[in-house]
Amino acid sequence: MSQFPPSPALPLTLTDQMGRRVVVPYPPHRIVSLVPSQTELLFDLGLGKRVVGVTKFCIHPAEARQQTTVIGGTKNFDFEKIAALKPDLIIGNKEENYQEGIEQLAAHYPVWLSDISDLADALRMIRQVGVLVGAKVKADQLAANIELAFAQLSPPQEPIPVAYFIWRKPYMVAAAGTFIDDMLARAGFANVFAPQQRYPEISTEQLAAAAPRVILLSSEPYPFADKHIAEFQAICPPAQIQIVDGELFSWYGSRLQHSAAYFTELRAAIVS
Repeated sequence: MSQFPPSPALPLTLTDQMGRRVVVPYPPHRIVSLVPSQTELLFDLGLGKRVVGVTKFCIHPAEARQQTTVIGGTKNFDFEKIAALKPDLIIGNKEENYQEGIEQLAAHYPVWLSDISDLADALRMIRQVGVLVGAKVKADQLAANIELAFAQLSPPQEPIPVAYFIWRKPYMVAAAGTFIDDMLARAGFANVFAPQQRYPEISTEQLAAAAPRVILLSSEPYPFADKHIAEFQAICPPAQIQIVDGELFSWYGSRLQHSAAYFTELRAAIVS
């Protein structure tokens, strides 16, 4: 039995994670997603055929960019392409998208925004999107599975001091107030740059002074690779340097299904 009603019912009114009131025709049939992790979520909820537009960064699943229209990047929308798609719902995010563009879209279409800083926010987003698009049962089960996987993590008694790099030239790290910082804590790490906020630039002197036991180099947004390990080893000789899957630390949609297991494997590799 289909989880969608045969025809649109009365408009659905919801409050998004920014506290904005959004009125959406229910169920929406032409969805534009402006966020890679939320695009993947929509496909995993079985809504791929209803997604008509995505960004160039929506790389999961592979067919997302093949069977839909690419409407630009997360911070530079092609408004003409979006208009041509005639969306009845646009899904975005406070951090990944830009306010001016969102406001321009919201003047013409229903725009639902997420605001994610920790796992609890991510689980609420998954459940709320499920209600929004008519896939509540699947979304609730997905969120429950993710919640259980994280609940079964057993962090060490003493968290491992870590620095998590997202960019090079200039060096930038994930600090307090970020989803990555919450993931680090759940994975058993203590962020040495937690006294700072968001994504600060740091110097080599600051890194050396922070003396992390482990330096994690994320695969995204900067594509750190093995060739960069020696560069950081020279700054912090005692530190263990590890390339990590940035998607499993920063994507807050259905990819979280795989994060807890990955964190367990990563911690075991570091401890050994």
